[in-house]
Amino acid sequence: MNIADIISKDAVLDNVQASNKRELVQILSSKIATISGLDERIIFDAVWERENLGSTGYGDGVAFPHARIDGLDKVSALFARLDEPVDFDSLDGKPVDLVFLLISPENSGADHLTALATLSRVLKTEGACEKLRKAHSLDEIYTILNS
Repeated sequence: MNIADIISKDAVLDNVQASNKRELVQILSSKIATISGLDERIIFDAVWERENLGSTGYGDGVAFPHARIDGLDKVSALFARLDEPVDFDSLDGKPVDLVFLLISPENSGADHLTALATLSRVLKTEGACEKLRKAHSLDEIYTILNS
């Protein structure tokens, strides 16, 4: 699975502004609802329910909020770079400024995990987070994500 399989160019956001974790999840749920065609509230509720089980704040300023949702027909994700970091209850206590939001069909266990691993691998690549933070355009961000 490649990033381009789950994130389209229009699913890359920059300068996202949110004052807290809940607002950020609402903003991202709204955007991915437009892309996926699902109801924004259904997405938000599923992602927020998963987040309440334990923070998806990965560490080093990165978070991977995600959920499996009934009625979705394919794995879909978006990437957001925040204008200012927000507290995401991350394991390392650091605020988050790079976020992948992933939604998958309810019965897509393997695809969901593969997508999470793919997204994680991108940000574990040496220097990738720093490059994403310094990128000057959406095109540059998308290129970094797909390299």
